[in-house]
Amino acid sequence: MSKTKTDHAIGTNRKAFHDYAIEEKIEAGIVLLGTEVKSLREGKVNLRESYASIDSGQVILHQCHIGGYSHGNQMNHEPLRPRKLLLHHKQIQKLQSKVQQAGLTLVPLRLYFNLRGIAKIELALARGKKHYDRRETVKKREANREIQRAMKSSNQSR
Repeated sequence: MSKTKTDHAIGTNRKAFHDYAIEEKIEAGIVLLGTEVKSLREGKVNLRESYASIDSGQVILHQCHIGGYSHGNQMNHEPLRPRKLLLHHKQIQKLQSKVQQAGLTLVPLRLYFNLRGIAKIELALARGKKHYDRRETVKKREANREIQRAMKSSNQSR
């Protein structure tokens, strides 16, 4: 049997799933410097506080921290610099209209290398959750856990 290769996830933004209701996911390329790619291969990335914005027809990723390359010299990259995301023009127009009309936000969910070794980022059109929405989600999750425990214990007692 042949093993199927999957995308190699470098960093994920787990907080985004807690703070936002995800409406739609989009894959985008990301413009990186050489030392940034090497840092990503070392796993030095933090997406927690990052977001994307659309400025003059370009999608820009802000506050994405890519740590310095360990073997880099004085020409190492700046960790928090804004990075351009690569999308088709029609995709950018569609995103811009949804962000302006529906009040959605562009949030990065995960950064990964695809099967060809190219760095990609998964963006989401998301709507911010209110505090009571977050509590409601936690209550539902706990109720589902209790149901699963009850089902598991009833199956084991048989």
